[in-house]
Amino acid sequence: MTAVATRTETDSLGSMEIPADAYWGIHTARALENFPISQRQVSVYRDLVRALAMVKQASARANREIGVLDDERADLIDRAAQRVIDGEFHDQFVVGVVQGGAGTSTNMNANEVITNVALEMAGRPKGDYAYLSPIDHTNRSQSTNDVYPTAIKVGLGLDLQTLLEELALLRESFLAKAVEFHDILKVGRTQLQDAVPMTLGQEFHGFATTLGEDHSRLGENASLLYEINMGATAIGTGITTHRDYRPAVVRHLREITGLDLESAADLVESTSDTGSFMSFSSSLKRNAIKLSKISNDLRLLSSGPQAGFGEINLPARQAGSSIMPGKVNPVIPEVVNQVAFAVAGADLTVTMAVEGGQLQLNAFEPIIAHSIFQSITWMRRAMRTLRINCVDGITANRERLGAMVGSSVGVVTALTPFIGYAAAAALAKTALLTHRNVGDLVVEAGLMSREEVDKQLSPARLSGLQAVTAAIPIVRTSAAEDITS
Repeated sequence: MTAVATRTETDSLGSMEIPADAYWGIHTARALENFPISQRQVSVYRDLVRALAMVKQASARANREIGVLDDERADLIDRAAQRVIDGEFHDQFVVGVVQGGAGTSTNMNANEVITNVALEMAGRPKGDYAYLSPIDHTNRSQSTNDVYPTAIKVGLGLDLQTLLEELALLRESFLAKAVEFHDILKVGRTQLQDAVPMTLGQEFHGFATTLGEDHSRLGENASLLYEINMGATAIGTGITTHRDYRPAVVRHLREITGLDLESAADLVESTSDTGSFMSFSSSLKRNAIKLSKISNDLRLLSSGPQAGFGEINLPARQAGSSIMPGKVNPVIPEVVNQVAFAVAGADLTVTMAVEGGQLQLNAFEPIIAHSIFQSITWMRRAMRTLRINCVDGITANRERLGAMVGSSVGVVTALTPFIGYAAAAALAKTALLTHRNVGDLVVEAGLMSREEVDKQLSPARLSGLQAVTAAIPIVRTSAAEDITS
């Protein structure tokens, strides 16, 4: 067996052999031994890795600007960080996303990778920390306690943009269906019981409106993430930093990220408080639960196809049973439901982690980060598959919907301004017993003419798209009592 080439690195606990070609070092190696928990590397969250590199780049520029880091080393760190931002070396971010130490392992993984990339760019061997140190240079003026929460916030800000893009596209798909179905009457339902008529287009427009509202709420809550604590270092006192570092690093990070970042007014409070993560997670849960409700409605409306509602048809995506031939299940809405359940659970995890913080630091930011990044990732994918594999291909069963409206007693509600509540109630009872068309019963009872019935029961008026004007008086005759006989 061929021996694997290694290099020796040393920390305060001793020495370890590190694979010679690894850009990470001894601090990362110890994390790999200590936290074999999630079997999911930090690199699965691409925007978190990019955000870490952005923080390191901003710090290098600030340190050079205030004169605590020489031009040569600052430039090397800056250029190495840019390569990570551009997508290189992400496979070297190998620590598990769930870890002890309040994110120290992730911060050191970033310090080591960027340092060794910089060393290689300078023509020096990996591990030549006497020339460029992960701690003394790449981590200069920083602590995990300001780097890690800031990187999470920046990463979430970047990741949210793609989520909002998918959410906007899904909303547009529902709007397109609202236009396509604008003239199709159906029976609306409350408490799963027949209510009054509406159009299928109105129903789908309601879905689109819900998603539009969530788009706004997510953006509003994201703004809470843009207050950062860079310059706080360990607990918020700014120990080891130059007095000019804090404004410089925030300015550079704002320029690098394009996000409207600002320095927290109270760095001690900001370093220990993780409430903004809880608020943002809550807005994700809101969006997920409302997506799940929409998915429930799609499953109900498409149920059957013979013994259910059968009002719409979802695209057939796969065979639904290994025993029942021809069965097709609503698998796309079902997977969206399950994502929503996971997001709700993740929100509870974030809530408990926020509550678990003690004194000047919250040690549980790794599980907060993992929970929120996973929620965003899964929701983005769920929205995409719901749009492409379901909503875009939905069709309406026009004939069935028309027949259901014609025989529904709910349409009699539209006639109450003209025939009165008592007569309408009697008609509804007769329609239920005889399964006859409500309009026909009204005409036969002499309560309204065919022309007036057709006018008041037109799609535009039944759906509220055209105002109802009571042009004839309410008729109260013995016919109201005789209708059910």
